Amino acid sequence: MKLRMMASALALSAALIGGVTSAPVAAQAATLSGGFDVGPGGFQGNFNPLAATAGFTWLSVYFEPLVTYDEKLQKVVGVLADSYEVSPDQMTYTFKLADAKWHDGKPFTSKDAKFTMGLAMDAKSGSVLAARLKAVSSVEAPDDRTLIVKLSAPSASTLDTMTKVMMLPEHALSSIPADQLAKNAWWSTSPIGTGPFKFTKYVTDQYVELGANTDYRGGKPALERVINRYFANPAAAIAALRAGEIQFTYVDSNDVSTFKGDEAFKVLEGDSFVVNYLGFNHESPIWKDPRVRKAVMYAINRDAIIKSLYAGAAKPANCAYVADQLIPQGIDPYAYDPEKAKQLLDEAGWSQINGDKPITLLTYYTTPLATNVLAAVQAMLSQVGINVVPRAVDTPTYNSIVLNPKPDVAQFQLVYAGLQNGPDAGSINVGLNEKQIPPAGPNVVRARMPELNKALDTALAEPDAAKRDGRYQDVCKVMNTDLPWATLWVANRYGVVSSKVKDFIWTPAPGGGPYQAHPEKWSLGE
Repeated sequence: MKLRMMASALALSAALIGGVTSAPVAAQAATLSGGFDVGPGGFQGNFNPLAATAGFTWLSVYFEPLVTYDEKLQKVVGVLADSYEVSPDQMTYTFKLADAKWHDGKPFTSKDAKFTMGLAMDAKSGSVLAARLKAVSSVEAPDDRTLIVKLSAPSASTLDTMTKVMMLPEHALSSIPADQLAKNAWWSTSPIGTGPFKFTKYVTDQYVELGANTDYRGGKPALERVINRYFANPAAAIAALRAGEIQFTYVDSNDVSTFKGDEAFKVLEGDSFVVNYLGFNHESPIWKDPRVRKAVMYAINRDAIIKSLYAGAAKPANCAYVADQLIPQGIDPYAYDPEKAKQLLDEAGWSQINGDKPITLLTYYTTPLATNVLAAVQAMLSQVGINVVPRAVDTPTYNSIVLNPKPDVAQFQLVYAGLQNGPDAGSINVGLNEKQIPPAGPNVVRARMPELNKALDTALAEPDAAKRDGRYQDVCKVMNTDLPWATLWVANRYGVVSSKVKDFIWTPAPGGGPYQAHPEKWSLGE
């Protein structure tokens, strides 16, 4: 793309509006405040872990799963399960539970775990995990300290899904009908977990406060309080961080340089494990011809965007994966070639299919970086005759549009989104498998591709870990050829924490985690 067009694209997204929200009263030295929901880790009011697609950085401070990832996102370890075993045929998962208590003092038992699994498997509860748990055939609680989960067929992603199933108290929630649970006031007024901090209060649109759980089985937390502040945008959070009002927040890659070299702060970075893509709504007739989908790939100068906007902190993706062991030889790199894009569009008859009619490009990414990226994409596609109009909305609005069982296709002929592509490679199944089309699951692009379904099902059912990478290479091949998405890149993710914070663990995990963050050890020094 010509430099002036890139400059124009950047100019379209230069404005940033928002201010710092009101701070909680009487913040104390033993209180750590953060913008835990600024950026891709969550969104305001997301207090129900059953319905959470993000925000686990915060939710896992007071709720806990049976198992989670270690802080390097390399292996699954126990949390409320002291240990777990997987049968050789990968059909039975046995969890031995820890001796833990709910925040109200009642014991946590396998009955709670079985109750939670029932809610997580029931779409009526608002659970976003129901589709991922369809392979579960039974859940048994033979004694207070044992939970047995049996599958109808092997599913390599079961443990990954279990890391997101936050345990919930049967005694507090069993009286609420499942179909009334999703938006129940309990989540924002009196939630009960087992974690190192327990809910104190929520001041609407301003902050959530948690107090130390002094009876926590892992020991009394070092902090007295942890507070999650809400901000209009990342710039407001960064201003609060510099002013000392908070001690942590997410930042975009283009903000990192302002903190590096400043001894008052520490920059935390790592692979996001999220692939960003332009998702073609397969119910829209304009994308039916694969030549049109390929033209979109050739029209976008991903290398220029990564260099100019991400400051090099991203890797181009030609399928859902960028990890070497998951990339087969010989796939199309879709190098930037606008002339080839124009040729493919001409061959497909684009002027008759859609021509210059506007195409709504829906996204939930509202940061300045995302605005710049979409402005660049818009300019590049315009060069080849594709007229996209970006529309950024908040996450709840986005979900209400794309997850609607009877969607208005005109509202999202194209989406700019991200989906977890690790640590477990099977995570993308829910976004691409035909079995996961809403309301069954989050295949929001309504992809219906038999070869892709077959490749995904085969990979998920592969019991031999040594063969599984090869199965996911097959998924990559199909994605690269058939293009259910125009895959773009996998970017690094960043957070910044005050140097006064000690023993703070933050990993740029997809959805904010969960992972072993040990918030009971977080502390503040001088």
